[in-house]
Amino acid sequence: MLSLSIPEHVEPIRQKVLNFIEQEIYPVEAELLADKVSSRRGELMKGLMQKAKDQGLWALGHPEEIGGGGLPFMDYVFVNEVVGRSEIATVALGTHSLQDSIMLHRYANDKWRNKYLEPLVAGEVFPSFGMTEPAVASSDPTQLQTKAELEGDEWVINGRKWFTSGAGNAAYTTAMVRTEFDVPDHSAFSMIVVPTDTPGYNIIRDVKVMGQADGHYEVAYDNVRVPKENLLGPRGQGFKIAQDRLGPGRIFHCMRWLGQAQRAFDLMCDRANNRVAFGKNLGEHQQIQKFIFDTAAEIQASRLLTLHAAQKIDQGDEARIEIGLIKVFGAKMLHNSIDRAIQVHGALGVTEDTPLERMYRHARYARIYDGADEVHVMTTAKRILRVYNDGAKFDFGLR
Repeated sequence: MLSLSIPEHVEPIRQKVLNFIEQEIYPVEAELLADKVSSRRGELMKGLMQKAKDQGLWALGHPEEIGGGGLPFMDYVFVNEVVGRSEIATVALGTHSLQDSIMLHRYANDKWRNKYLEPLVAGEVFPSFGMTEPAVASSDPTQLQTKAELEGDEWVINGRKWFTSGAGNAAYTTAMVRTEFDVPDHSAFSMIVVPTDTPGYNIIRDVKVMGQADGHYEVAYDNVRVPKENLLGPRGQGFKIAQDRLGPGRIFHCMRWLGQAQRAFDLMCDRANNRVAFGKNLGEHQQIQKFIFDTAAEIQASRLLTLHAAQKIDQGDEARIEIGLIKVFGAKMLHNSIDRAIQVHGALGVTEDTPLERMYRHARYARIYDGADEVHVMTTAKRILRVYNDGAKFDFGLR
């Protein structure tokens, strides 16, 4: 039975993670996120990572057999909700590499597992993932143009990617490329591991997102040559591997969005209780009360949707419909929560004196990454209509 309650056995570790974020990360968050690079930034982050390891909070969701904390999926879902309160927390707690570590563990050959997996989980090296392309509508990934052709024992890769997050500090990029040319599109793409020091792997720029350089790199692949064993999994299985990566990944995104929304909600309520306007606290004004009511309802509804989808995935279901619902509804909930919190803060809300203005930028492109809202709406509606077309009904009580 689905429950919104945090399981009793998860509460202690969840609370410990929350305490770490509030006591260790919040005090240095502004410096770590400042546009001006601090000479202490690397030292601060390494210090946080070591503290997380010392407190037994490192890589909690990674499987135990690859050096992680081994929390079961549903347990980690609840922990990831508080990890989302600060974008710094994913790196500081070693959760940033979860999808890449599992992908490498499942699909890489022994050479690459031995080379990257242990240091990846330990936070000693960083991964990156190259799928999106600047000249292609990436919501339809069958249009991707980057190609890899096998010449002897080497793949030769040519093309251009952007939003390769973290490429500037990464040891390697897992690139989605077309390797097959006379087959259906969904069987034409493969994933290949490309070490970032490979000749021809050229970082063009750190693409600014909503005015901030935020580690989303544009990368040109100019006759990049890598050994044929750099292929992840079988040829032509790139979309299957991507789905293995993206399904649980979207659950984690949505749970982190709930953490962000909770933080914005906390700030909004504190402001409403303590800011005086027209002779009374803001919270005594009806419009502000409506903000608080709407936000509480949307967060709770999004949380229920997300936990429902997570439970289905945990039971072995792909949960395509449920993931589509939470991706769209969750992104809108996040935007609304932060937007209202900014409004209650007034001019303060759009300054760097609160985390809200930066959170707001991230909330806006949540409606685009991992699939634009419009694509999820279209595909989810088609799946629901297919149920009726097959003579059944979409009974919410049985989902």
